[in-house]
Amino acid sequence: MLRRTTLKLMATLTAASMLPLGLPLGALAEMPATIDKPVTITFYNYNLASASAGADATKELIAGFEKKFPNVKVETVAVPSNEIINRVQADIVAGKQPDVAQLTFRDLIFIASDLGGNALEDMVRPAELKDHLAGMIPKGLELGKVEGKTYGLAYTFSTPVLYYNGDLFKQAGLDPNNPPKTWADVNIAGKAIKEKTGKNGFFPGAYGPTDGTFVYQAIVMSNGGKVRDDNKLTYADKNAAEAVKMLRDMVDSGAHAKIDPASGSDTFAAGNLGMFVYTTAVLGSYKKAAQGKFDLRIAPMPSFGEKPTAPTNSGSALFVFSKDPAKQRAAYELLKYLTSKEAYTVITSKIGYLPLRLDIVDDPNYLGPWVKENPMFRANLEQLNRLTANVAFPGPNYRQVEKMMMDSVREAVFGKGDPIATLKAAQDQGQDLMP
Repeated sequence: MLRRTTLKLMATLTAASMLPLGLPLGALAEMPATIDKPVTITFYNYNLASASAGADATKELIAGFEKKFPNVKVETVAVPSNEIINRVQADIVAGKQPDVAQLTFRDLIFIASDLGGNALEDMVRPAELKDHLAGMIPKGLELGKVEGKTYGLAYTFSTPVLYYNGDLFKQAGLDPNNPPKTWADVNIAGKAIKEKTGKNGFFPGAYGPTDGTFVYQAIVMSNGGKVRDDNKLTYADKNAAEAVKMLRDMVDSGAHAKIDPASGSDTFAAGNLGMFVYTTAVLGSYKKAAQGKFDLRIAPMPSFGEKPTAPTNSGSALFVFSKDPAKQRAAYELLKYLTSKEAYTVITSKIGYLPLRLDIVDDPNYLGPWVKENPMFRANLEQLNRLTANVAFPGPNYRQVEKMMMDSVREAVFGKGDPIATLKAAQDQGQDLMP
């Protein structure tokens, strides 16, 4: 990762070069109310870099925006999700200021403090911003805020759900109409699937290089744990460590598959895994994979006994980096379009992400017909009332701290040593990198 001071300097210099003469450094020029002249903006997007339904749906959305705003040309930059923050950083240093970027919430603090992202409250008149945000899920909007200001406008996100293969359930003597509700249930079902079908029982999308930490954090927080408390790392503390030990116990029991951590999604899509906890962002792809091959089902994520689950958010927010007022207006109009009722109808029905405007769910003009045909999606909607923020790490070493945590989780779950001691050793080392 590039040095923090370098990034701050480049973001500042880039911002200064775009400001009209006489405007104080650090301030944003007032953007015009309309787009009266042709303007081109760049849009860094990771859905476009995927081989899933997300790419086609995103192209459809951008085409719709350009049709509505013929004066705006959107030049897209497709970058995989695990590489896009580095690409944005590199281009800022190279003097190629992005206008809009789809970035994950894990980078939120860094974007606000070091990369020069614009707070919407500094860029948009209050009444106009309030008008657009009306009707969006408040908990979703809170996820993109730093110190009370909106740097990331929640765009595509989901919560972890339990995908399961109804056919494997039947073959294992399980009732697919009564999916596991607790982790104890998952352990029983996973062992039955492994023993009676020879297929893998259970796996969470919590360990792979592209998974982020949202599934892992959801499991930890559902047991009352946290990964950090302010600047103190806490993922080896009692409740968090016990959640990881629960996964290790399932590995030892045979219920939890021992497969390549990056292969869980493909294994489930191929029909070789009974249960998989992951984002509904891949629902569209799984539906295609399962069609004519196996009975795809969805249930809410399992709980620790009677404890309420704490589903965290996966997915992304939209960030504006433009300093030029005309580009700011075009960028903000793109944000508005991509978070409109029309856009969420496309995003939910064609990709599988949550609609952040719940008034369209049963509206016959928007998602109503699709939700009727896909009632399984309500498992994801139901979890919104317990939505819990996926915690980002602060400071210039935030990615290193996160990597050390996830390396220790994989070692704790799949290794032979004491899982809690493994987490504690990594936490002690990681604490030295915290601000």
